[in-house]
Amino acid sequence: MANRTPAWCALAALTAGAAVAVVLTAPAAHAAGLSPFDVAGRGATVPFVEIEAEKAAHNGTSTGADRTYGKLSSEASGREAVTLDAAGEYVEFTLTKPANAVTFRYSIPDSANGSGRDATLDLRTGSTLIKTVPVTSKYSWYYGYYPFTNNPGDPLPHHFYDEARALFGTTYQAGTKIRLQVSSTAQSPTFTIDLADFELVADPIAKPSGAIDVVADYGADPTGATDSTAKFQAAVNAGASSGRVVYVPRGNFTLYSHVIVDRVTLAGAGPWYTVLGGRHPTQRNLAAGIYGKYTNEGGPSQNVVVRDLAVIGDIRERVDEHQVNAFGGAMSNSTIDNVWMQHTKVGAWMDGPMDRFTIRNSRILDQTADGVNFHIGVTNSTVTNTFVRNTGDDGLAMWAENVPNVGNSFTRNTVVAPILANHLVSYGGRDIVMTDNVVSESVSNGGGIHVGNRYPGVTGPTAVAGTWTLARNTLIRAGNSDYNWNFGIGALWFWGDQGPITGATINVTDTDILDSSYAAIQWIGNQTSGLNLTNVTIAGAGTFALQAQAPASARFTNVRASGIAQSQTVYNCAGSGLQIADGGGNSGWSLANSYCGPWPAPQWNTTPTTPPTTPPVGNLAAGRPATATSQVDVYAPANATDGNANTYWESRNNAFPQSITVDLGQNRTVARLVLKLPPATAWATRTQTLSVLGSTDGSSFASLKASAGYVFNPASANTATVTFPASTARYVRLTLTGNTGWPAGQLSEFEAYSS
Repeated sequence: MANRTPAWCALAALTAGAAVAVVLTAPAAHAAGLSPFDVAGRGATVPFVEIEAEKAAHNGTSTGADRTYGKLSSEASGREAVTLDAAGEYVEFTLTKPANAVTFRYSIPDSANGSGRDATLDLRTGSTLIKTVPVTSKYSWYYGYYPFTNNPGDPLPHHFYDEARALFGTTYQAGTKIRLQVSSTAQSPTFTIDLADFELVADPIAKPSGAIDVVADYGADPTGATDSTAKFQAAVNAGASSGRVVYVPRGNFTLYSHVIVDRVTLAGAGPWYTVLGGRHPTQRNLAAGIYGKYTNEGGPSQNVVVRDLAVIGDIRERVDEHQVNAFGGAMSNSTIDNVWMQHTKVGAWMDGPMDRFTIRNSRILDQTADGVNFHIGVTNSTVTNTFVRNTGDDGLAMWAENVPNVGNSFTRNTVVAPILANHLVSYGGRDIVMTDNVVSESVSNGGGIHVGNRYPGVTGPTAVAGTWTLARNTLIRAGNSDYNWNFGIGALWFWGDQGPITGATINVTDTDILDSSYAAIQWIGNQTSGLNLTNVTIAGAGTFALQAQAPASARFTNVRASGIAQSQTVYNCAGSGLQIADGGGNSGWSLANSYCGPWPAPQWNTTPTTPPTTPPVGNLAAGRPATATSQVDVYAPANATDGNANTYWESRNNAFPQSITVDLGQNRTVARLVLKLPPATAWATRTQTLSVLGSTDGSSFASLKASAGYVFNPASANTATVTFPASTARYVRLTLTGNTGWPAGQLSEFEAYSS
């Protein structure tokens, strides 16, 4: 969270919505390598395909898979990256879809004085140079404690990574091998590559009919050589008065200060083509940004639309009082759509009161502070279908300072590697919703979802209140250590700091907490009550399933834990103050099996990812995402890959054909399926008629095994085996057309093997 002085911040998320089909119940060993894009039906729908460097071909050196703050691997997606330290070393990615552009995440060492170094990397396909791409450490490498410095002499170096993007100039087809390769180590001794996002960027968007053109009509400079702030402002004012769209064509535009928008649409040619940036050469608190009016100027701006452009700034330090954000001020009944925000302080720091503001279909990368913060009286507003990575503070946050935040939501977002604090948070607020999000890689001083009565102005009428919905969220490798307190923060955590969290009903449902770095769920500060957890999977935790450092009362139903590092599954220093009502279906944790004492060291999966050239062994479908054409009640398709034969998927009745599809994560050789129903004798013998299909891209499926009847008999463990010629597929689908025992498709385990 920006614009504040406490030593660090956290982030809370709430979510609600209707489930589509994937509730991962992977054990920690599987979650350790899980990508946020492996979770079907949740998170942002993004235009790129992401490939981790450690899963690509390379001749570099793995960073290992360590989560210790201050190490390169701790901030890497998947907690592992690849370091190149000699000319000719490379990471080579194989395209799975056509692409004409790449964004890659990298780290190079800082300069001795902390001002940053510049270097280049080659993009190649085979021996052909596509282009040379500049890289820099100017926007990375911070030191010391909050609010941080650029002085390498201070302790705690962090925020190591940055991102660069490039258009290829041509389209390469699936199967093409694209290298990031070192040509020289003269400018930088090492280059660490975390990942690459490949996409097919469409042609520039043409000027809408009747639109004002900031270049042709107002003389804005598309080369960026001169300041265009006044010319943008004049064009925007003209658009507001005439009701015409203001179009920003292809170009790199320098703005030395904010453009104030009200009752206007500002549209670009696309975020890869229209780029706003710049910073005043002497007044460093002035920089490019698109701002609504402040409410003390006569109320918020209204009916603003900003779309199809990028704001890529030049902010290299964190000064909280500087208004150097991509978006700011107050905008009601307004929308930010398909906007790329990078290298600013905060993507969007919105100061209300304001109502009905939406950010959607956007990317927020490499901020010095938050990705988004709804601050002071923001109501009925949302961030949805947005991808956030490498923020310096909270990923997506709400802060009800002195004026209540009401009815806001974060839905279907993917938030990766906030370097400080949380992925999703609300400090205070009433009737907050956070649903269908995926988060991964907490780095320090925060967790995946945080609910808190914290920070100035969050008390009484602004405290946590009403009904909160946190539903269908997936938290991967979330939670981490607090370097002030020297203990772990939970992946999902509650802090009644300025007062107890007792004025709300908080419903956490259909949520997966996978491979938590420390505890899965934590309470601290004053009491928390009104909490209901239903259908929550805890699969792997570096310390405990539950960590109670404050009184808490909750009702747990179907909260199932496995892979907990400590033999005593609950850390309870609240004694009888921790009251959990048993709603049934709970397993893997127990209040009777609790502990209060010195903090144990976390136990992480630190084995580097197996190279993709090594054939996988065992059940390829274990813990993998599963989707289906339908389900009834709680009998979700994920039950078929959870390793538990007593849980099962069931389709809608009397509606054949029905299908269930498992995503194996990447193309695999598949030759045999083992299909199971619950082994209990109550599951009488039945025959299910089914066929097997496979796909490498998730859209085009080919037959692997023609339709046939398979007998499931309790006398033989209700198991059927399907064999077929070895085939390559990432997605394996069963299509069921009949069942003699029940008028629906049924399956408790879907196992896939390479031989």
